[in-house]
Amino acid sequence: MTETQFTPRVFSGIQPSGGLTLGNYLGAMKRFVDMQGADFETIYCMVDLHAITTWQDPAALMHNTRELCAGFIAAGIDPEQSILFNQSQVPEHAQLGWIFNCVARMGWMQRMTQWKDKAGKNQQNASLGLFAYPSLMAADILIYHATHVPVGEDQKQHLELTRDIAIKFNNDFGVDFFPITEPVIEGAATRVMSLRDGSKKMSKSDPSDMSRINMTDDADTIAKKIRKAKTDPDALPSELKGLDDRPEARNLVNIYAALSDKSAAQVLAEVGGKQFGEFKPMLAELAVEKLSPISSEMARLMGDQSEIDRILARGAERAREITAPILRQTYEIVGMVGAGSD
Repeated sequence: MTETQFTPRVFSGIQPSGGLTLGNYLGAMKRFVDMQGADFETIYCMVDLHAITTWQDPAALMHNTRELCAGFIAAGIDPEQSILFNQSQVPEHAQLGWIFNCVARMGWMQRMTQWKDKAGKNQQNASLGLFAYPSLMAADILIYHATHVPVGEDQKQHLELTRDIAIKFNNDFGVDFFPITEPVIEGAATRVMSLRDGSKKMSKSDPSDMSRINMTDDADTIAKKIRKAKTDPDALPSELKGLDDRPEARNLVNIYAALSDKSAAQVLAEVGGKQFGEFKPMLAELAVEKLSPISSEMARLMGDQSEIDRILARGAERAREITAPILRQTYEIVGMVGAGSD
């Protein structure tokens, strides 16, 4: 069998569950922008179907979806250069998700770490959607025949499942139809930690607003949060090994590195020996320089929500130009009558 050559294509998405943080920007959006215009077609999505695996207030979901779209654009995603849309406007995601529900095995889903973490001891009351979340994520990726997905470490297991589903589908039907998607995990701050506890991921659900930098924070708030970030009394080291067992120091160095497009080792070579009283103002100045324009542009975009809706609708049209024929071919492979017609 001749190996299929797939178009180099990147897909990734973020849940519109509200409260974009620095972690979302450095761990995802900044990387999305960097991949735009490279050697790939780039497709970025607000995964609102995933958001409703736990209950969402409808008005808040609409607001959060538009705000996330504004965040993508303000961060540098060009909706003409990349395809930018919300998941529920492209029905092929859910349609392929059902096919994959019939390919994936219960045991695969039960092993998912995020299922165990999110459902906890209350699994009987968790939604079926939450359980099947990784199967829909596989459909999100493979409905575009995406070859590469930028993911954080916490999503790597789901991408491995995507590969398992693609392999099983191809084997079950004797085809080489779905690509074996490659993860793209890189960067100094793919996992940004809390400003109050360097052992915990920066999260919008943390009760302390001082634990995170929100992408809607103004310059004064950004600087204040960095000044008050938890640190230790020691000077910064000159080499990476000096950050061992210093989670707060490591986090701030990684943030500085990611914002300045340097490696952590390069940053330490420049600031090694400095106390945090000197380093924090440097980080605050850099963060304000990089983030304030994004928060300002988000506010401007949210002032014209009809334009955001137009961008999302156009993105969905472009997305469906890719997804419709791939779903039709999938149905033909599975044996669905009438699959060959639009």
